[in-house]
Amino acid sequence: MSKARIAIVDYGMGNLFSVQRACDVSGIDAFVARGPDELERADGFILPGIGAFGTAMRELNESGMSTSLIQAARSGKPLLGICLGLQLLMTESHEFGRHLGLDLIPGSVRRLPELVDGERVKVPQVGWRQVHAPSAKPWAQSLLQGVANGTFMYFVHSYYVEPMTKDCVVAVTSHGGYEYCSAIARDNIFACQFHPERSGGEGLRIYANFAAFVEQRNIGRG
Repeated sequence: MSKARIAIVDYGMGNLFSVQRACDVSGIDAFVARGPDELERADGFILPGIGAFGTAMRELNESGMSTSLIQAARSGKPLLGICLGLQLLMTESHEFGRHLGLDLIPGSVRRLPELVDGERVKVPQVGWRQVHAPSAKPWAQSLLQGVANGTFMYFVHSYYVEPMTKDCVVAVTSHGGYEYCSAIARDNIFACQFHPERSGGEGLRIYANFAAFVEQRNIGRG
């Protein structure tokens, strides 16, 4: 069977060069997809993103890629969401109004608080922060397998996801003492608020784990 191919979804708001480079280093056969026809050729998907939720959803909807992504994810094809790509998986966002998302994971997107326990906290959150496993949620069951609990990852964001149920939350991070969800996993979907492609070797481990997961799924469909 041929090697699985992974589409990097390009809707005009992603750090495609860094993601493509991370794929190359991790041995992933990746290509940039700019339309629904190209997405149909993929065995798995990476949905990156930097910017405003509403603008991103407009671009995905107008290109027709939102429908293709929803159908592919619901069919069982692996999907990796990064930063804004995580937020787009939610039902809705409250960034500059209310906007509907892909609704693959029930939940909402909200702004990080600027006041925590009476203390001012800087927003956006930029820099290296630790990711921790919630209790009773082993990383061996997600793309974080092999990553040490408490590892520092690189974040750049002002909003965070709030899933409707906590069963999909596999990592949490602190924002001035305010704990929020920084990674989710459910069936064929994994997504993180941090940028694994900018987080050194531990971040690249996530890409390698994703490549292995896609290959495993591809063999299962063969």
